Amino acid sequence: MRFLIWSVRIVVFLLLLAFLSRNSGTVGVQFFFDSLWTVPLSLLMLVFFVAGVLLGVTATTATLLRQRRELGRLRSRAAQAEPAVESRSPAPVQNA
Repeated sequence: MRFLIWSVRIVVFLLLLAFLSRNSGTVGVQFFFDSLWTVPLSLLMLVFFVAGVLLGVTATTATLLRQRRELGRLRSRAAQAEPAVESRSPAPVQNA
């Protein structure tokens, strides 16, 4: 599984690198108050790709933390319930 994940990462990186190398022209990015910033298109695309990855990780982190809290709460409930379950006598088995 680890090999598959690293293979996918390498393929995505190589595709991104090839795409960026083919789009190396300069573009003008216009900000507020008529300020203009001239940058290579590949750099601009890379910045927005990284920003998207960071935004996705941030959105996922909130869900992950909530699920970990819930898992901890459920584990503590299960640990409290185990002694009560173990102290009960088993139910009689009925033959059909």
